Amino acid sequence: MKKNGTTEVGPGEQDPHALSGARDSMLEVAIGREVRAFRNKLGITASDLARAAGLSLGMLSKIENGVTSASLTTLQRLSKALGVPVTALFRRFEEKRDAVFVSAGHGLPIERRGTRAGHQYQLLGHTSGTAGSIVVEPYLITLTHESDVFPLFQHGGLELIYVLEGEVVYRHADKLYPMKPGDSLFFDADAPHGPEELVKLPIRFLSVISYARELP
Repeated sequence: MKKNGTTEVGPGEQDPHALSGARDSMLEVAIGREVRAFRNKLGITASDLARAAGLSLGMLSKIENGVTSASLTTLQRLSKALGVPVTALFRRFEEKRDAVFVSAGHGLPIERRGTRAGHQYQLLGHTSGTAGSIVVEPYLITLTHESDVFPLFQHGGLELIYVLEGEVVYRHADKLYPMKPGDSLFFDADAPHGPEELVKLPIRFLSVISYARELP
């Protein structure tokens, strides 16, 4: 809304000028990272690149750190000195970056081993498509009075569990870890692991599993 000839942002609204400024800043940072990455790949110093592009070392430093907006002429000089097309400097900015938002209590219920024993799994996010070589699966797991201790898990990758509520004795290989709210355990998931004793119910903990994506 406007007031006295100026734009005033109301509750729940986003200032379009602020959004535009944030996007410009992201572009500057993305270009800076690409310039530094290409320079490092060539194995040359900042002084060498600045000299080849006809720039001062201070200006190049500002560009690489994303604190200044370089002109198109300057970007063309840099791309020529680096031996890459000028469009290559925008690559990271143009890449799609996904985010998954899950509101409280709305995680996707998942059927996993142990579900029939009363263990509730909610998937809190997922990777889309086939981009990247690492898969990450975050779960919110709830154990209640209806839960039974189930056979141990064993799978590839790494896993982090973080206790939010209740108390549990968690097994990893031949070791037992008494865990309470705030405790975490990060481990190689290829060893047998899982709740050994449900000490104080209900129990809720985060489980984040990461593993290499299988290539086709």
